[in-house]
Amino acid sequence: MKILGLITARGGSKGIPGKNIKILNGKALISYSIEAGKKAVRFDKMVLSSDDEAIMEIAKQEGVEVPFKRPADLAKDDTPSIEVLRHALEYFERKEEIYDAVCLLQPTTPFRRENLIDEAIRTFEKGNFDSVISVREIPADYNPHWAFEEKNGALRIATGEKTPITRRQELPKAYHRDGAIYVTKREVILSGSLLGEKIGFVDTSGDPYVNIDTPADWERAENMLKG
Repeated sequence: MKILGLITARGGSKGIPGKNIKILNGKALISYSIEAGKKAVRFDKMVLSSDDEAIMEIAKQEGVEVPFKRPADLAKDDTPSIEVLRHALEYFERKEEIYDAVCLLQPTTPFRRENLIDEAIRTFEKGNFDSVISVREIPADYNPHWAFEEKNGALRIATGEKTPITRRQELPKAYHRDGAIYVTKREVILSGSLLGEKIGFVDTSGDPYVNIDTPADWERAENMLKG
C-alpha cells in the first residue's frame, strides 16, 4: 500500500499571524510536524502543500519535497481540508503517481508520540478502514449521553434516549478528534469525504496535547515544552 504523507500549512492565520513559521521553543511550529513525518517509515513520499513562500522555503531546508504551490483559492480561511488533500492526490495522478491513501499532518497539533504515525497506518491497513484518526477520550462529565440539547425551549438527551444513563460506569467511551493524524483512502478523498463510513482510531489520551489556534494555546504549548 502506497501512502502519501501530506503536511498542510497555509500562510494566512488570523488568530496568530505567521503561526506556522512562528518560533516555538527554538524552532518553527511546522518543524515539529516535519520531524514527526520524517521519522515515519510507512510513508512512500512526504510533501508540503502551502501557498506561502516562507513556509515552503523552511520545508525545503528541512528536507521536505515541495512539488507545487497551493492555489490561492485553496488557501482561504474556509477552505475544507478535503479539497487540499484532493488537490495533492490529483496533482500526482496527473504525473501517474497513484497513492492508496493520504496521511494528513497538521502543524497546529505539533506533539505526536514516537511511532504514532506508523501505528495509525498499521491500524488503517489491518482494519481495512476508510480512515483512521487520532482521538482523545472525552471525560465522563462531558460524555454525549450526559449532554442535553435544546428544542422548542426544553431539553432532551443529546443522544436520543428517553431514560438517562445514571451510573458513570455504564457510560460507553466517547472520543473527540485531536487533529494530529488523519489517514484516508484515496477513493474516499476523491469522493469528497475526509472520513468515509468505516473509521478506525488510535487513542492519544495519555499523550501531551495542544491544538494551537489562539495566543492562549500558543502559551500553553510553550509552558508544556518548558515543563
